[in-house]
This record gives sequence, C-alpha cells and structure tokens, in this order.
Amino acid sequence: MKDTKHITKTDYQWFITENNELIGIKKDELTDKDHTLLSAFLTPYHVELPSMTDDERWWTQLVQHGEIPINRPIDKYRFVFFSFPINQLEPDAFKEAIRDIFTTRISILWENNHTGIIVEETDESLSYEQIVDVLISDLYVNIKFYVGPYLYDIKKAKPYYQQLLHDAPTVFHYSTDKVVSYITAIPYLLIDQANDTFLHYVPEIVFHDVLADKELLETVETFIQHNLNISVTAKELYMHRNSLQYRIDKFIEKTGIDIRQFQAAMTVQFALLIKKQLDL
Repeated sequence: MKDTKHITKTDYQWFITENNELIGIKKDELTDKDHTLLSAFLTPYHVELPSMTDDERWWTQLVQHGEIPINRPIDKYRFVFFSFPINQLEPDAFKEAIRDIFTTRISILWENNHTGIIVEETDESLSYEQIVDVLISDLYVNIKFYVGPYLYDIKKAKPYYQQLLHDAPTVFHYSTDKVVSYITAIPYLLIDQANDTFLHYVPEIVFHDVLADKELLETVETFIQHNLNISVTAKELYMHRNSLQYRIDKFIEKTGIDIRQFQAAMTVQFALLIKKQLDL
C-alpha cells in the first residue's frame, strides 16, 4: 500500500481493498446508494486520518465485516471509545500521545477526526483516570473515554464494537465524568430507554416529601458515592459525623428507605440519576 499520510485530494472518496490497495472515486460521481454498496465490500478511508497499521487494518476488517482476516492468537482484548472536541487536536498528535503511554500493542480505529475506538491487546490494565489526566495536561484538550469490558472471544468483536459506538453518545450525554466504565454506564443506558411516564414516576415515589430538599438529597448522593461510609462522607462534606447521621436518619424517616442497606441505596442512586436528567 502506498503512503497515504500526505494525500490532500478531498474531492475523492477513498477506499482500501482486501489487498490493502488504496483506490479513490470522485465524490460527485457517487450516489448515497453507491457509497453504501462500496462500503459493504471495501473499507472507507479518510485522508485526514493517520495511516493505518497492519493491526488496524486487521481490526477494521473484523469489526466492519465480521470476518477474521487471518488466524492470529488474541487471548484478551477490549474496546475503549474516545472523544475530543472537533478541530482542537490533530489525530496524528492524539495517536502519538496514546502510543507513548502504552508499552504493548494497541490499535486506533477512527470514526472521524475526533472520535474513535482504541483496541487494547494487553494485560497492562492501565487506569484511564490517570491516562486522561496525562493527555489533558500534555495536549491541552478535553478528552473523554468510555471503557468497555475485557473480551476473550474474537467472534464477539463486531457486535461489542458496534454496541460501544451506539452507546457512547448516550453515556456522554448523561455523565460529565472524563472516564466512564461500562459498569457505571448501565444505569444511564437503562434510563435512556425508559419512557417519560416511568421517568417522572420513579423520583416521586422514591423521594416523596423530600423531593424538593436539595441539600438533603445532595447529602444522600454523596453518602452513596462514598460507599455508605459515614466517616468518609462527613470528611467530604466538611460535616460532623453526628450532623451527617442526623440527615441520613431524616431521609430514612421521611421516605421509609434505609439507605444504609445496599439494595435500597442502589434504588435511591437510580432515582437521583433520573431526577438530575429531569431537573425536578
């Protein structure tokens, strides 16, 4: 395959063949139907993006067409969706920064020039909370990650990849965190699929008379976020333990929900997430 890094012919739509050959077709000669048909057999290539490595072409063929190009052993992998603001960072700079962090094999599959998926084939188990802080410090751009689960069956790559692409915008809509794991994301995805009647119903039946007590609900939320630990929560809120205990007892008395119990706390946290979205 010839070097495509410096191609600037943006009036062409570019594709990569199974033999890794680059072909270009004038955009004004392609209908939407033609583009869809070609994309089913060829891999679209965006000239403003970094040149793909052999590993990235391998993964692209797998997640787009569901076919394993060659049989190479992959025991463990995961997909991590990333996003940064449009036109604030060159893809090449992002790719170089990511590769400087990892010491083992990774691939980056771009959706456009500001979103895509990192493919890890590593046991490094690096913390994306640390990675995002390093990247923001070095690149001066806000970056967000949605971290998928580790997978062990290569045949599941395509559906998991497509699901991550589908879910990421929803997750980022509900969460302001720079890094969101697939476990943390599940309540957001459930809320997004619920109907409006249900969404308005949940906070009302859970919180009753304390629905408008913003201070009390913020205290309860912090208590849950700190794993129902009185000491840690009191320190976080700069509050005496007895004052915190009074607020928790007040919530339990008014709602009948003992948030010191895990299952009850989980329901309350779910209701708090819904309430935030509805701005009740």
